[in-house]
Amino acid sequence: MRELALRTVQPLQFMAETNHRTLNFWGDFTGWIPGLREADAALESFSRLARNYRKPRFDLGDVIVSGQRVAVTETVVADRPFCRLLHFRKDLPQRGSQVLLVAPLSGHYATLLRPTVEALLPGHDVFITDWADARQVPLDAGRFDLGTYVEYLKEFMRYLGPDTHVIAVCQPAVPVLCAVAHLAEDNERAQPRTMTLIAGPIDTRVNPTGVNRFARDRTLAWFESHVIEQVPPSYPGMGRRVYPGFLQLAGFVSMNMQRHIDAHVEFYCNLVKGNQDKAEFHRKFYDEYNAVLDMPAEYYLETIEKVFCEHHLSRGCMEAAGRPVHPGAIEKVALLTVEGGLDDITGCGQTEAAHSLCTGIPAERRSHIIAECTGHYGTFAGRKFKEIILPALEQFIRTYSVSPGLPSRAAALNRAPATTEKRHPLRRQIRSSE
Repeated sequence: MRELALRTVQPLQFMAETNHRTLNFWGDFTGWIPGLREADAALESFSRLARNYRKPRFDLGDVIVSGQRVAVTETVVADRPFCRLLHFRKDLPQRGSQVLLVAPLSGHYATLLRPTVEALLPGHDVFITDWADARQVPLDAGRFDLGTYVEYLKEFMRYLGPDTHVIAVCQPAVPVLCAVAHLAEDNERAQPRTMTLIAGPIDTRVNPTGVNRFARDRTLAWFESHVIEQVPPSYPGMGRRVYPGFLQLAGFVSMNMQRHIDAHVEFYCNLVKGNQDKAEFHRKFYDEYNAVLDMPAEYYLETIEKVFCEHHLSRGCMEAAGRPVHPGAIEKVALLTVEGGLDDITGCGQTEAAHSLCTGIPAERRSHIIAECTGHYGTFAGRKFKEIILPALEQFIRTYSVSPGLPSRAAALNRAPATTEKRHPLRRQIRSSE
């Protein structure tokens, strides 16, 4: 269906893009011709709506650290069929606390967290999970379900060692909690120092949103018959069953349809008026927002069943990678949960539910933040994130770090596991009326 639609509009999109480039060949020289700027704005607007958006790049060439510009090199340190572990290496001898940022596998690429990476880079040594587009993964690479997801995370945590601070943004809150619970139950030295869960669906029975109700009111058979497709022959993953990313994008857009319509109308008006700064901001946002990936069907359906319909984790019957999950086994890992007061995807209270599950973590090592007047996107990007959430997150990491400058990964692997020393409690609610 998606391929048919793309092939149908591709000639029109190509014509609009070509004419737009032709009109802009001489820059603003022809802008004085009556009607030309309006025509050019219409061509670009149509071209962008009909475009097939490719995977964006992080393009983080440098970062400001203590007032100095420092080079950043993006390196793949682990490469698996469905995920790469990326390291943003700073050209500094002391790179700060080691952070594993687990990006959501829910339709968008990991580059959606580019603002989060940029915010963390000055003070931390940042790694991120870069999930693959399932339509690009050949069938002989095997299946990818929720258990495989958990095994990937455990492998990455073992690679990074015990001085790691894990941050899960939205969807991965559940698999991260499962992975850390497995490591704790096995008393592995790879247990992270801290676990931060940001706007994650730990218990979707609490304050359910429209997204939660949509999943709750349909059967698993409905999802399998209505939203699962096979990858067409034009891709490496030909024949793989997937949940197409464009359907997820359509769902997100439909939740705030008028806001997206207004944004595109404003984009057209800014082009006509020559407000290039505002137009460029629109381009950058929607270049990222419209770039989507397909998810393996078995992972998507299992997540729908266990997280959104039957609530396995909160009911104490969660299984991952063929074994039960016992969050109460976690004792040495400090826990921070973050929620947005206006989150219309993960309702307030759903992430905080992790505290009632992680009964082995002492109360003084558990913290919770509510950022009022903050939506879902604002919990990991934007002004509210930088002003409200980021300072508390960095304070939390500092509190449970070994020292301001951590040793190398190799040294961390040889060190004894973290002790459960008592600290000053950070548990609080942060409210903003901005």
